[in-house]
Amino acid sequence: MTSTLQPVITPEAVKRPGRWLALSVLVLAVLLVAVDATVLGLATPYISEDLAPSGTQLLWIGDVYSFVIAGLLVSMGSLGDRVGRKRILLGGATAFGAISVLNAYATTPEAMIAARALLGVAGATLMPATLALIRNIFHDPRERSLAIGIWGATASAGTAVGPITGGFLLEHFWWGSVFLINLPVMAILVLVGVRTLPESRNPNPGPWDLPSVALSLVGMIGIVYAVKEAASHGPAWPTLAVGLLGAAALYGFVRRQLTLPAPLLDMRLFGSRGFSGAVLADLLTVLGMSGLVFFLSQFLQLVQGRRPLEAGLAELPAAVGAVAAGLLAGRAARRFSVRAVVSGGLAAIGLALAALTVVDRSTGYPLLGAALLVVGVGAGLSFTVTSDVILSSVPKEQAGAASAVSETAYELGAALGIAVLGSIVTGVYRDFPAPPGTPEGAHESLGGATQAASTMPTAQAETMLNSARDAFVNGLSVASGVGAAVLLTTAATAWLLLKGQRLGNTG
Repeated sequence: MTSTLQPVITPEAVKRPGRWLALSVLVLAVLLVAVDATVLGLATPYISEDLAPSGTQLLWIGDVYSFVIAGLLVSMGSLGDRVGRKRILLGGATAFGAISVLNAYATTPEAMIAARALLGVAGATLMPATLALIRNIFHDPRERSLAIGIWGATASAGTAVGPITGGFLLEHFWWGSVFLINLPVMAILVLVGVRTLPESRNPNPGPWDLPSVALSLVGMIGIVYAVKEAASHGPAWPTLAVGLLGAAALYGFVRRQLTLPAPLLDMRLFGSRGFSGAVLADLLTVLGMSGLVFFLSQFLQLVQGRRPLEAGLAELPAAVGAVAAGLLAGRAARRFSVRAVVSGGLAAIGLALAALTVVDRSTGYPLLGAALLVVGVGAGLSFTVTSDVILSSVPKEQAGAASAVSETAYELGAALGIAVLGSIVTGVYRDFPAPPGTPEGAHESLGGATQAASTMPTAQAETMLNSARDAFVNGLSVASGVGAAVLLTTAATAWLLLKGQRLGNTG
């Protein structure tokens, strides 16, 4: 099938003029999404204080974006293949900026959750389109590896730009300002992208199947919701019912794709061991890491008492490591092997998470900084190479759908990680011993405890806060241990599944 779909690559196509300027627009879109994800974690304590969400609502604020985006990525990637990837990217970027305003001015937890969900709809159009356009702009395998490395490095740089910029804004303005920084980025992206990005689409796409879209959305949201609720409150019949509905919808989605002449997602892609192994590695890696990412900003601010800007700077080593590793990952995979680089990167993350199981309230920054640096290096190596494997395993006409699978794995892993590991942290935290008269909200979240302390007598408040911080750290330690186990297991799995895989393959 591949040989009949692959275009004849001419020297002119390989050396397409303006391809690197076009790449700069694509990485700007990635930066937009990455900054938004990181500033949310930094702003969480302020959102907790201002909107007073419950512990469950706080988790929804953190993960509803990932729920929605995971449910829509495949559909949006396929839509981009049909209507044009440039068109859907620029339209999604415009919507992303506009909806960021709704996030900034949310006045209730419910409004914030709804705004994050809408942002997920817009975000679902961005990431598949960027990777798919890279696949269609860069035909030379080595140039494509470098372009994907820059793409991944920019996403990692966003994790540094977000906390630092967000920290500065939080120290001078209200928490909603961290979402308004999306507006100038969106404006530049759209204005420059209109002129520099080439349009690309599948020349024979077939119709966009709305029943498949509905099945994908219901299936993904149902499964992730059931996992989240079971992890938070234990198994219950309503939760089981939603999970079964989601599983049935996904089963129906797969069956429908196998019968459609022009499916939203060609299930035969998963017949490639390299493709399947790379997707699985991405999903489990993000699952294992996401609890650390979501709760680390709270640890730095609410436990160790760092100011927002200082907390943002403290997370910088992870971004630096990821940027450096992402730029070198393609070369390393060609010199050694794909499985060595991916498995080595995942094992490094696992060991770094294992080191974080010994943290306590007084842990010095050298241990934290070193662990974050190793996490960044490991993630930069793994994610860059797996993205390249996924794109190079499919014909360019299916680049949008393949990119969407890659991003779905990432977002689904994030949602499941926050749900499972976040629920571990919350579950351990809620049981902390508190003095009589402590408000109930103190047991919902550490931010709630900090707010509750302001209404209590000084001595009683100090006792309660010390107990709450110890419980939060214990929960973070347990979640880090679970994450380490997941990452080390994933490293071994990737070693087996990626055997013989090379970059630049197109079959």
